[in-house]
Amino acid sequence: MTLEQLQDRSVNARPSHGTVADVMDAAGPQVWYDMTVEVALSVMAAARAEHLVVCDEDARCVDLVTRARLTAVRDSSRYTDRLRLGDITDDSKPFVSPSATREEAEEAVPLRRFGPVPVVDDHGSALGVLALSR
Repeated sequence: MTLEQLQDRSVNARPSHGTVADVMDAAGPQVWYDMTVEVALSVMAAARAEHLVVCDEDARCVDLVTRARLTAVRDSSRYTDRLRLGDITDDSKPFVSPSATREEAEEAVPLRRFGPVPVVDDHGSALGVLALSR
């Protein structure tokens, strides 16, 4: 294969079939749920990340927060500098198994949910994120 042939392939090409593990992205920065919103925004800016995986004291994934969500919380009337990620997380959000197919993952996620969904193992540890767009 020539260099030209290699360059013609899309870097973002992903298989349409297979498991979530085949198409997930890296989890990105993981932070603790007792971190303040302001510190989380600073971590996000320093890491140049659009989301953070939020973990509990046992390192289990409890949520995924985006820059837009944190900014909205910070700009809301209920914001204080002591507001922590655990105060804004919603542990009812869907998580996806790495062995699920992409179709199964999309069916498990409510229609209103867009963007990255955490991929977790049987112990709740974040393995990556699956970007969903509809």
